[in-house]
Amino acid sequence: MTRRVAITGLGLVSSQGQSPQAVFDAWCAGQSGIGLHTVGDEPHAMTVPYALCTDFDAAAVLGRSRLATMDRVSQLSTVASVSAWRDAGLDELPQVQRDLACTLWGTGGGGTQTTERSYRDLFVKGRARISPLTVVLGMSNAAASHIALQLGLGGECLTYSVACASSAVAVGEAFRRIRSGEADIALTGGAEAGLPFGMIKAWDSLQVTAPAGDQVEACCRPFHAERRGLVLGEGAAALVLEDWERATQRGARIYAEVVGYGGSCDHAHLTAPDVQGQLRALRQALHVGQLNASDVQYINAHGTATMEGDPVEVQALKALLGDHAAKVMISSTKSMHGHLLGAAGAIEIMATTLALHRRMVPPTAHLDQIDPACEGLDHVAVQGRESPGLKVALSNSFAFGGSNAVLALRSVDA
Repeated sequence: MTRRVAITGLGLVSSQGQSPQAVFDAWCAGQSGIGLHTVGDEPHAMTVPYALCTDFDAAAVLGRSRLATMDRVSQLSTVASVSAWRDAGLDELPQVQRDLACTLWGTGGGGTQTTERSYRDLFVKGRARISPLTVVLGMSNAAASHIALQLGLGGECLTYSVACASSAVAVGEAFRRIRSGEADIALTGGAEAGLPFGMIKAWDSLQVTAPAGDQVEACCRPFHAERRGLVLGEGAAALVLEDWERATQRGARIYAEVVGYGGSCDHAHLTAPDVQGQLRALRQALHVGQLNASDVQYINAHGTATMEGDPVEVQALKALLGDHAAKVMISSTKSMHGHLLGAAGAIEIMATTLALHRRMVPPTAHLDQIDPACEGLDHVAVQGRESPGLKVALSNSFAFGGSNAVLALRSVDA
């Protein structure tokens, strides 16, 4: 059995707000959510460019009593998921149907804030004991479990931790289950909480993060000739995927259709990207979606603004698209929401979904000088672009460890 898969609900917590539609408007205007923030506590603290959810209030949705049992990553995840569930119009879904709905979630680090706090209590403050909740707060599957607890979802509850492809893999696996008939409804997506001092130092040691520069909001510049590296961010993006026939029968609003999913491993290097590995995932997504390369009109790129990563992705896309490449729009919304690591795929799939739904392509902000090594596609630079005929789009996620994930989406009336 092969079924169509609809996206019927969107939920978001980001540095630019919690309304997917309003945040998408900000992206299309080229507005950045990146600022200068101090992470960690003295004497272990540093000030860095970051996309933090400064106005996030989990207690307003979940109640203050629950927060003691939730790391920040679980709070972000659950609030975004509740919003997506409501957006899909599933508040009144009977429990017998909720018991069959699955929760498939992605996160790269899980409860990193809890883990570092516990280590500091032990090794810096010299405490003999740490919180008895440390394990359940910090475990990687805690966020998915809290989502299922909050919404009463009784199907599979799984966590995917595949570095920067984590939530894209989660969405892809949700697509597979609904397409095959294993599930009718899936709550999927991913989250990453603001990284603690130790992890910020670890990323800094890799020498892939951008300095603040004169304009901190514009320091993440994918595909730019003078790009300096990625900017980290936190947040959560949740999507409700649903059997198309079921969704139409209940009169649900359908944002877009997921038609293809491709995954691959570079098997070339632990951190360096590989053209052929990315190309295998891209081709598989098209194959599953029964699409030709010439059908693709927009690609939400992985586009991290690293010196090595951006040109490799462009090479893979040009190899995929051939003579059609120059006609395809490409942009990286990381220029505005930062790199959300395990949550990156989900927020970018959401951006791609809304591009198809609104017929509006978000830009790569701050792109006023394209690197010659990244030329050959139609870069949507600085400002978004109306695209009345937009029908087919891809969303790319490429991770450390060589894991690649690509989702193919189609507009509702295509």
